[in-house]
Amino acid sequence: QVQLVESGGGFVQPGGSLRLSCTASGRIINMYAQAWYRQAPGKQREWVGTIDTGGTTTCAASLLGRFTIPRDNAKSTVYLQMNCLKPEDTAVYYCNLVTSRETSWGQGTQVTVSS
Repeated sequence: QVQLVESGGGFVQPGGSLRLSCTASGRIINMYAQAWYRQAPGKQREWVGTIDTGGTTTCAASLLGRFTIPRDNAKSTVYLQMNCLKPEDTAVYYCNLVTSRETSWGQGTQVTVSS
């Protein structure tokens, strides 16, 4: 079973940056990809971006140029680097890990962008 632990959320002013981390542990077999999602208050969870096993990343069009998804394989950690943050980026951010058997989710980390 895979466990995911997110960290790095917090309060930031508009224009600021944050880096979220998602560290995986447990038995990971046939991983396809890892992804970030977010859910703002009163809204549905939306996809932020994905990194596949080869390191190729895709990102929601509205976030291109501001968000990136680097990975450190040695630390089993995927990051979400968020720059030029806006108030509308306020949400709970979740990571997931998709294998041939299951999709695992982290507990979420709150990001609040406000002046």
